[in-house]
This record gives sequence, C-alpha cells and structure tokens, in this order.
Amino acid sequence: MTKKSLEPRRAQRDHDAEQGQDAFDQKLAAEKRETTLQVLFKVARLLDERAIARVGQRQGAPRLRRSHTSLLPHLDLAGTRITDLAERLGISKQAVSQLVDDLEAFGVVAREPDPDDARARRVVFTARGREGLLDGLAVLRGLERELAQAVGAKRMQALREGLLAVHDHLEQVGPE
Repeated sequence: MTKKSLEPRRAQRDHDAEQGQDAFDQKLAAEKRETTLQVLFKVARLLDERAIARVGQRQGAPRLRRSHTSLLPHLDLAGTRITDLAERLGISKQAVSQLVDDLEAFGVVAREPDPDDARARRVVFTARGREGLLDGLAVLRGLERELAQAVGAKRMQALREGLLAVHDHLEQVGPE
C-alpha cells in the first residue's frame, strides 16, 4: 500500500475519532448535569473563584489561591497540627507546610507550640486571620444576595435548607 492510499483511511479514522470524542463530551456533560453532587462541586468551585477574586480586590488583602482556601476549613480555631491538616486534606505534610508557609507570610496563620505535646507545633489563626474569616463570610453573604436576585430568594432558601439537612446528616453519621 502506498502512502497516498493510506491518507484517506487516516483521515476517516481521525474523523471517526473526533466524532467519538464529541459524542463522549456530550454524554459526559449531560451526566454531570444529572449528578447533583457534581453540580454542587462545580458551583462550589465557581463561587470559591469569585470569592477569592473579590477578596483579592480589597486593599491590602493577601493573594489567596484555591489551594489556600481549601486548607482553611480544616484548621480548627484552637489550632491544628500539620500532620492532621495533611490527613484531612489528603496531601503530603510537605505540601501542607508550603501552604502554611504562604499563609504565615500573609499574616493569616502562625505556628505555635502545641500545649499537649512540647515537641509538636500547631497552626493557629492570627488576629488578622480571624478577621479575614469574618471578611470572607461577608463576601460570601454578598454573593448569596446576588444569587438570590438572579435565581430567586425562595430557591436560595430551599438550597440552604437542603444543604443544611445534608450537612447535619453527614455530621451525624460521621466519616466512612
């Protein structure tokens, strides 16, 4: 077979592969929209991105990334050890230490001796970090108001109630 006679076959194969990819992409998009938790994950990511952008627009605000904001909910107000943060996040201690280094440089957290173990240190929110938590919640409330205007206050209230019911259930049954 000559090189020239193979070209139409390659072109057909490439076309078929492209068609198959398009069909897969459409099926995947449809499946994602049908899966409530996938929609929840996507919406959470989009809102996180918006919240980070708004916080970043404030004068003197730290340049937070999504990796930073993913750590914050796992940090107990009384402080948390790096090893516990790594376990909660499912990443290495080195990766957590790097994020903590960043947040420490921003003045959001500090490392201090653990009162339960003199050899260990725990990560705690600084006064600026605690203030930042309240500021972040204010940003989220602003986003909620905008969404209530866009999709309706009743829908936002129903969403809140549904999410709280799921939250309470998951807290009650605990981790798997």
